[in-house]
Amino acid sequence: MPGVMLDFIAHFSRTTPNKLAAVDLASGRRWTYSEFDAAIWRMVHVLRERVGDTDGVRIATLSRNSVDMLIIHFACVRSGAIFVPLNWRLAAPEIEFLIGDCRPALLVYEEMFAHLVPGTYAGRTLVQGESRDELNDAIAAAPQPERLGVGVAVEPDRTITLLYSSGTTGKPKGVIVTQMNAFAGGLNLCLGTQVTPASVFLCEMPLFHTAGLMAAARAPLLMGATVLVSQKFDAEVTYSRLADEALGITHYFSVTQMAMMMRQIPGFDGRKLSRLTAYVTGGAPNPEAHVKRWLDDGVPMLNGWGMSENSSCLAMPPGDFDRIRAKAHTVGVPHLTVEIKIVDPQGNEVPRGTVGELWTRGLNTTPGYWERPELNEKSFKDGWFKTGDAGFVDEDGFYSLVDRIKDMFISGGENVYPAEIEATITEMHEVGEVAVIGVPDARWGEVGCAFVVPAPGASLSPEQVIAHCKVQLAGYKVPKSVVLTDSIPRTASGKVQKHLLREIWDRQAAA
Repeated sequence: MPGVMLDFIAHFSRTTPNKLAAVDLASGRRWTYSEFDAAIWRMVHVLRERVGDTDGVRIATLSRNSVDMLIIHFACVRSGAIFVPLNWRLAAPEIEFLIGDCRPALLVYEEMFAHLVPGTYAGRTLVQGESRDELNDAIAAAPQPERLGVGVAVEPDRTITLLYSSGTTGKPKGVIVTQMNAFAGGLNLCLGTQVTPASVFLCEMPLFHTAGLMAAARAPLLMGATVLVSQKFDAEVTYSRLADEALGITHYFSVTQMAMMMRQIPGFDGRKLSRLTAYVTGGAPNPEAHVKRWLDDGVPMLNGWGMSENSSCLAMPPGDFDRIRAKAHTVGVPHLTVEIKIVDPQGNEVPRGTVGELWTRGLNTTPGYWERPELNEKSFKDGWFKTGDAGFVDEDGFYSLVDRIKDMFISGGENVYPAEIEATITEMHEVGEVAVIGVPDARWGEVGCAFVVPAPGASLSPEQVIAHCKVQLAGYKVPKSVVLTDSIPRTASGKVQKHLLREIWDRQAAA
């Protein structure tokens, strides 16, 4: 397939060369679009010096968020390489598994993660490992490009990035992201959240995750806007930045847990964030009660839904607070390039209002997993991707997520979705976090067990949680037990690691 010109960095380098493109908040470095364009071309030069022919080779990174990572990403797109950002929060054996799976020609690492870099993988010596600081020195010494604002045409179906899944169960898998997948996903988010050239994004979601790289970083650059890249989320620092009129942040993306942590800051005043055009949440269920608390402060909190496999798919349309409030229990409507259908276990489409599995297809949906033909066979059918998420669509076309199908349990013959119980418990102001799993029960087969983190300074008992649920839920949905805990295990993208909760339950039950 012939290449298609979708090089938006080059486009804005020639149309708005002096417009601010990116800021690295940790170092204070700033790039205009022309400077960003030049840095990418110098990185292309350095990559070719390091590995020779870059066509199809994997360039991996092991680093906290930085604009450097974005420069490497776009240099991979222009040079024909495949960008592979690795999750630095993993343990050394897990990192070694990922490196062995993608077999990079070059691994760029931040010095603080040097101890995670394996000397060998799959029986081979690591071809090239280089610290990010060393690479920056090489970029500074690289020749200045002769011409700026000249893009590179890329085949729409060419793989430009591998994003490894969070691995909530089993080994992570590499999700293939093509040039068209990335472009369509960014376009969807821009159209769905009113992104303009005047927008300013704060990117704190990790750049090894689709919400960071594809949504919070690429989307603003696609529109010629500005992205502020932060190394990590810190509730107090983030709150201060979002409230800072000088920074002028208009868009922010986080998982629900991050939003909840901000609300727990002493002296928090959500009204200071009411200038935001969109506060988008995803990655984990966002209870209706939580959304409405932000709306009461004048903050347009927009539930959304997407995955590494399909980027941005659904979002609550911004602008109309009454509409957002009325549909706060949903994750919105489909984006431009997305087709969604809800099916029964046999793959037959179900009527509106009926719970089933969400399947997606469209320009934003991955063609498959990296070197996993058996998984591709299981996960796709006739061009549709089987998401594994259960949900339904209402008569107005708004979609609601019920839960992951694998997290559903059956109690006394009734299907129980933990997300519904979690949303109910979150309504309690004394609750900071909650996760529910199904556990064995001699009488009912399975019953719910709720792991609850009390809100800071709150007094909470298991009996209070159960009493609240008895008022709000059918009897078979009420958790039989509540475990008060200091924390709930999550992946880097905010997803609860329920298999670890089950291990905790098993140990307690066996004690």
